[in-house]
Amino acid sequence: MKELLLKYKSVVRFVGLFIGTYLLLGILYSVYLNLSKNGSFYPDYITHLVAMQSVAVLNTFGYAACLNPAQTVEGMLLTIDGRYTVNIVEGCNSVSVIILFVAFIIAFAEKFKKTILYIFAGAVLIYIINIIRIAILTVALYKFPEYENVLHAVVFPGIIYGFVFMLWMIWVRMLNVNPKSNLVK
Repeated sequence: MKELLLKYKSVVRFVGLFIGTYLLLGILYSVYLNLSKNGSFYPDYITHLVAMQSVAVLNTFGYAACLNPAQTVEGMLLTIDGRYTVNIVEGCNSVSVIILFVAFIIAFAEKFKKTILYIFAGAVLIYIINIIRIAILTVALYKFPEYENVLHAVVFPGIIYGFVFMLWMIWVRMLNVNPKSNLVK
C-alpha cells in the first residue's frame, strides 16, 4: 500500500487538496447562507447582488427589467415589461461554480502569488460571465418561453461550466512541468 501511495503521490495529493478545499469552501459557504437567513438582503447578499446586476445589464440594453422578492420560493423574480421571466435563486449566483473552480486550481497549485492571482482573476471572470449568462437567459426566456427546459437545463449551464473548463485547461497549460519526472512541481 505504501508503495502505491508513493508511486501515485501526485494523484493522491491532487485528490486530497481538491476534496479538502472543496469541502472547506463548501462548509464556509453553507455557514454564510445560514447567517444570511432573515438578513437585510433577500435571499442572501450575493444572490441579491447578482440579481440587481443582471437587471442593470438588461436595463442598459433597453429592456424594462425589474426585481421583486419571490413569495413562494427564496429568490428574486426578474420581470421584463411586467411579465415574469426568471427567478434568481441562490444556485444562480455562481458561488458553487467558483468554489469548484478554486478547488481545482488549489489542487494544481503552483507558486503562491501566481495561484492567488489566477484564482482571483478566474473568480471575477466566472462572476461576470454568470451575470451576462443570466441576462441573456432572461431575454431568451422572455422571447422564447417554450424553450425554457433546454435553455435553462442545457444551454446556459453548458456556458458557465464550459467556461470553467476552459479556465482549468488554461491553468494546466500554464503549469511548470518537470521534464525528468513528468510531475507538476
